[in-house]
Amino acid sequence: MLAFFLLACYGTAAVGSRTTIPEIPVWYAQLNKPTWNPPSWLFGPVWTLLYTLMAIAAWRVWLSPKRFEVRLALALFFCQLLQNAAWSEVFFRFHQPGWALATIGLLWVTILATLIAFWRISRAAGWMMVPYLAWVSFATVLNAAIWQLNP
Repeated sequence: MLAFFLLACYGTAAVGSRTTIPEIPVWYAQLNKPTWNPPSWLFGPVWTLLYTLMAIAAWRVWLSPKRFEVRLALALFFCQLLQNAAWSEVFFRFHQPGWALATIGLLWVTILATLIAFWRISRAAGWMMVPYLAWVSFATVLNAAIWQLNP
């Protein structure tokens, strides 16, 4: 099952990358960005680590005998994966930082709900979701700044 969760997470990454990578040198490079914007090369390694942690966290939850709680937690998990992929589409494919901000706000709430659901089943799984929530918190502020700087 770990392989399944890794595949789900890396599959989400592949969907996002399909849209994101071609737009970085074309559209994203031309946007006004805050001075604290990380270099583009940093995003790939960070997301790889986050997707790996998410997959391991989901697998740890899946191992729990608490069937009802596991179903709810994993439903939230897959919901946030879909929202994660949707953000890439809205921001990079459709060039809509404002709508992307709304999308990432919903994603943030769903990640928090997933983290709490995971925490209730496995403290370790909950902790593994904390870096993801932190990174998406940063990404939300960055998204907002880009939206403001590019009316």
